[in-house]
Amino acid sequence: MVRFAGCCRFVYNEALAEQKTRYERGEGTLSYLALSKRLTAWRQGVERPWLKEAPIHPLQQALMDLERAYSNFFAGRAALPRFKRRGRGESFRYPDRKQIKLDQANSRIFLPKLGWLRYRNSREVLGEVRQVTVSHRVGKWLVSIQTEREVVRPMPKATCVIGIDLGVVRFATLSNGDFLAPLGSFKRHEGALRKAQQALNRKVRFSRNWHKTRRTVEKIHTQIGNCRRDFLHQATTSISQNHAIVCVEDLQVRNMSRSAAGTASAPGRNVRAKSRLNRAILDQGWFEFRRQLQYKLTWNGGRLIAVPPQGTSRTCPACGHESAENRPTQAAFRCTLCGFEDHADRVGAINILSRGLQVLRDEGTDMADASAGCAGASWRRCTARIACEVSGAQDRQQQESAEVI
Repeated sequence: MVRFAGCCRFVYNEALAEQKTRYERGEGTLSYLALSKRLTAWRQGVERPWLKEAPIHPLQQALMDLERAYSNFFAGRAALPRFKRRGRGESFRYPDRKQIKLDQANSRIFLPKLGWLRYRNSREVLGEVRQVTVSHRVGKWLVSIQTEREVVRPMPKATCVIGIDLGVVRFATLSNGDFLAPLGSFKRHEGALRKAQQALNRKVRFSRNWHKTRRTVEKIHTQIGNCRRDFLHQATTSISQNHAIVCVEDLQVRNMSRSAAGTASAPGRNVRAKSRLNRAILDQGWFEFRRQLQYKLTWNGGRLIAVPPQGTSRTCPACGHESAENRPTQAAFRCTLCGFEDHADRVGAINILSRGLQVLRDEGTDMADASAGCAGASWRRCTARIACEVSGAQDRQQQESAEVI
């Protein structure tokens, strides 16, 4: 598997070097079919006979990944493709379902040129197998099995609509007053990570002890990511199962966590404080929280509504007065016009819910009976019907993943 992943990395880098050379000469980029002919010549040549050891389909998928990377670059969705480094993101993909055999009863899978492999089944694989991706992560090999199956349009079991305000002190504050405390997985492991990185800097680069310490650093980073994902999965599962419509802020996390260092000619201000704030924002995983909430609500027949975040924590939900003076402190909210008082995060969540309901009204949905919670059987039935109608939960293809160690 290490050799197969290395062959895919080599083919990707070789094709990328060819594309860069053609660009420097003023020529156009090669298509996938042209690169596939180059791959055939590489495999049949005398300079790279070891490419024949790897299956052909994963090598072709590496070329397709490069073509997709260039398409995203030309469309402005991503940066220019870069060369892959050894030891980072090692993986290869089998796209031909006819060559893949899955035996869940005995926890084994058959892959071309690898044979039958035993695995630990983390979840049941539902549907027809379409493709399999094998990846390496911190000394463990994982297999992701993509399947296709038909599902009926779900009807949401929950009947509530809620607004959620994301923050640093409080991870998520709901419009009904409940809130989730932040996990702070990076902050918990920051001391151990700092010691490991300091030890890595003292080692001779690429020595045996350097590789051992580098693996320790990777394990700590993996533990931080696993803790964060587990926390987010638990939070999003609970919210999606108990609410039919969820309203959140359309936050631009990349802009919010941008560095304030500036340049040598125009240095930034409060760089250290902004750096700590950026670290806290990125440690929360706001984008991943929204992504998980989106697909889990779709699975349950609900809907996620993203509203503009401007002024949500400075607008009074009672009288609608918006002013920066309404928020004297980070946590307190006191309207200077009508005197309404509450926690600033809950005020933001209520305003987010109000804007989400306004989005439904703009779409032509009758929201006359809407309120900030579950208010009556008629409203609960209306909420469930609305969520089912606008969720876009048609008969679709679901991608199921199974991780194998």
